[in-house]
Amino acid sequence: MASNTLNLIGILSLTITILLSLYPQPAFSFQMEDFDGEEEYLLDHPVIIPNLRSRSQFLKTSPTKDKIRKGADCDPHPSLNICKGISANNGTSLLYCCKTHCRNVLSDRNNCGKCGNRCKFGQRCCSGVCTNVANNVNHCGKCGNQCSSGVQCDNGFCGYA
Repeated sequence: MASNTLNLIGILSLTITILLSLYPQPAFSFQMEDFDGEEEYLLDHPVIIPNLRSRSQFLKTSPTKDKIRKGADCDPHPSLNICKGISANNGTSLLYCCKTHCRNVLSDRNNCGKCGNRCKFGQRCCSGVCTNVANNVNHCGKCGNQCSSGVQCDNGFCGYA
């Protein structure tokens, strides 16, 4: 009896493994809102990063920085902070140091408009405002997706009048 059970478990495991190898896409899709395909923020105006470890007055500043990696570490102390309300990606991003990471407060659900302001379930952060995208004609399904005039937004899809 135990032998038959072990054989059955082995056959089921092998069958599941083969079926999963034939369909390599993940069963669940986890996508972070703030990461929209780009790996870096392109700063609208380059910033000078202070180098406080150097003893030389000549070496107190490092070269200017024109991009910041998404989620980069930052120091909340104002003089050490690289993400202190700087504009990036042609004004579509506004970077602040939230806890110890650079965050775009215009689109981050956990830091919407300001650090620590979390959007509720079903909301997205659209231009720094928590927005219900299920029935908003200006942000239907996602931020900036505007329905045509007279067309309603129904469950995140622009419907028909």
